[in-house]
Amino acid sequence: MALTEEQWKSFCEGSGTEYTCDLYSTLTMVTSDIDYAEGRTVNGIATGLDTFFLIFSGTMVFFMQAGFAMLCAGSVRQKNVKNIMLKNLLDACGGALGFYTIGYGFAYGGDDETGRTFIGNSYFALRDFDSYAGFFFQFAFAATAATIVAGTVAERCKMSAYLCYSLFLTGFVYPVVVHAIWSSNGFLSAFYQDSDDLFQDVGTVDFAGSGVVHMTGGCTALIAAIVLGPRKGRFYDEDGNPLEEPNSFPGHSASLQILGTFVLWVGWYGFNPGSALAIASEDSAQTAALCLVTTTMGAATGCVSSMFTDSILETMKTGETSYDLTMAMNGALGGLVAVTAGCSVITPWAAIVIGAIGGWVYMGFSKLLIS
Repeated sequence: MALTEEQWKSFCEGSGTEYTCDLYSTLTMVTSDIDYAEGRTVNGIATGLDTFFLIFSGTMVFFMQAGFAMLCAGSVRQKNVKNIMLKNLLDACGGALGFYTIGYGFAYGGDDETGRTFIGNSYFALRDFDSYAGFFFQFAFAATAATIVAGTVAERCKMSAYLCYSLFLTGFVYPVVVHAIWSSNGFLSAFYQDSDDLFQDVGTVDFAGSGVVHMTGGCTALIAAIVLGPRKGRFYDEDGNPLEEPNSFPGHSASLQILGTFVLWVGWYGFNPGSALAIASEDSAQTAALCLVTTTMGAATGCVSSMFTDSILETMKTGETSYDLTMAMNGALGGLVAVTAGCSVITPWAAIVIGAIGGWVYMGFSKLLIS
């Protein structure tokens, strides 16, 4: 490729035959020359790279549906595997339809308006909206929020009721929470247009969705569990008399459980780093890289803290020591959830502390619910 002397001078420092150029200037110079023949520019390349990053991250988040499916399948009795698999599939399907028709509009519609709003009022069925990569990424998050409930209501929820729940959560409940925290018009948002009128002067910072996604799904799951009640034979016998010790219903496949856990962990590498929404600039790339490290540390310490603490308590109580795989897997997931909100702004050592606390919180509330 032949460059004119004027091009060298406009992008680099020097004269004659010796010029000094940084990487960005070199890319700008080269692509500006290509632009005349092929219509490519640096901005176009950056946009394409950001779009691919968003699509790839969204695909990883959506692949978490497979992780949820495997974890749920391994955690239920064999006779209920087909039922829980169908519910996981319907989550993805119902979530896509609900979020496309009204969910995305309620979540992000009207962001160009001034003042706070309760829900969005445009972009329904993607009308007048063409940022398809952004929609797909947000849909994957909505489907994740819906699938969280699947394991909670396993073996005791009618299929028709579950489909209605999935549509309503992704079409209205989840979008309302998203609008409040992630929309520029949300009353809790840190991105509100008037920076002098933020909630508690700072707004709510939830980078990747500890509260927006996981707490919304978790609270919904808790309500569903209260409404449905426990599985038959869990706490009462056939005559309705309380059991001295709750019956346990062990899952039929530890292999599927651990497979699902690892798939979810890998999917989180799209969930958290992908929330940077871009990769082509130095700042966004550094943010995504930090998220990878903090996500890893949170998961690892969540697993270790919950499993070993449970083992220590068991030793103190019975004098015997065992290591609970279920406690380890769910502790890792608890650490992942805990670190998700601040993964872009915390240091790795802080992620270790947060992950450990997340593992302990899971362990404590798990035992509390049983008691």
